[in-house]
Amino acid sequence: MATSALHALWVEPRPTNAPDRGPRDWALVAAMAGWSLVEAVLRQDLAPRPLLLLDTLALLGPLLWRRTHPLVAVVVSFGTLTIVDSVRILTESHGGLLNSVSAALILAYALFRWGSGREAAIGLGVILLWQPITTVADPTSLLGTVGAYAFFLSAAALGAAIRYRAKFRIRDIDQAKAREREQLARELHDTVAHHVSGIAIQAQAGRAIAASQPERAVEALAVIEDAATRTLTELRAIVGVLRASQDTEFAPQPGVAEVEQLATDGQARPCVEVTLSGEFDDLSPAVGAAIYRLAQESITNARRHARHATQVTVAVTGDADRVRLTVDDDGSAAGGRAPAGYGLVGMRERASLLGGTFHAGPAAERGWRVEAVLPRTGTPR
Repeated sequence: MATSALHALWVEPRPTNAPDRGPRDWALVAAMAGWSLVEAVLRQDLAPRPLLLLDTLALLGPLLWRRTHPLVAVVVSFGTLTIVDSVRILTESHGGLLNSVSAALILAYALFRWGSGREAAIGLGVILLWQPITTVADPTSLLGTVGAYAFFLSAAALGAAIRYRAKFRIRDIDQAKAREREQLARELHDTVAHHVSGIAIQAQAGRAIAASQPERAVEALAVIEDAATRTLTELRAIVGVLRASQDTEFAPQPGVAEVEQLATDGQARPCVEVTLSGEFDDLSPAVGAAIYRLAQESITNARRHARHATQVTVAVTGDADRVRLTVDDDGSAAGGRAPAGYGLVGMRERASLLGGTFHAGPAAERGWRVEAVLPRTGTPR
């Protein structure tokens, strides 16, 4: 088991979401350069200036590419520090290095945050090789030596902890999206099954009366055509949406009309008011079900997280080509609701699968607002 764990760590790939170099990186380098310059001017107990310059360049340069090339940054920086300290030992130079050498902690952190498992192991070896050499170059107490090791190992551990926390969060987000895709696919499946059942019944009725009442048979064909058109629309919507194999009931899913049932009588808190306006005829059943689910989830979130909320207002508006859902509550701004919650991730995924948009965040004046806009046809992206 230990061998398997070590192998898994060794083959661990780099994270794929490493940010690009930005203004903050340049600001960090500028700050460290300023710190080094001030130290070089004010301190007297320093090593020879050429060694200080080489030391500073070896630390500041790699900071700019510590995310994209973490191992190279560590090897260049700590390798140069090893050479500088070795020269100090061999030449018996007096004076220490700049305190800005502590920027090396950032490189140790970046190595375990952004490097692969193999890079982290090799880079850690380079760091541990430098540690005893710098201890000889700058003799210190046992406690100081242990503290130096602890600082670098803590920086590495922090990088690894944040790395795996981000990894687990990405996994949880992917699972939330998969669950939402599964639920949406199930609803689409049920809607299609309902249409197909109606087509089968109308076809049987048409065959039964075709000989005696041809005009009724033509009416049945018209109904079949309309149902088949709707079914094809739903089948197009289901393409690309994953579905887990589970039992389903061949029954229509709740739609926009059922949103009104989410309203309360005013006795429970928060009170839920629902307003429907516009046209909802010929609305895709998938879109209707999505509007209902999004409204239901938004109300549930308001009840759980909207501190001091007394009212939740749900408004659904339908126009010629889209349907808009808006859910507002009057809860406290300190309600602690985080836009990155997995429930909101699932809601955003559902809206995206149907070709719509979704936004959730603090309202302009007070409370929280959820807004979703879906095309009437539910065309997926």
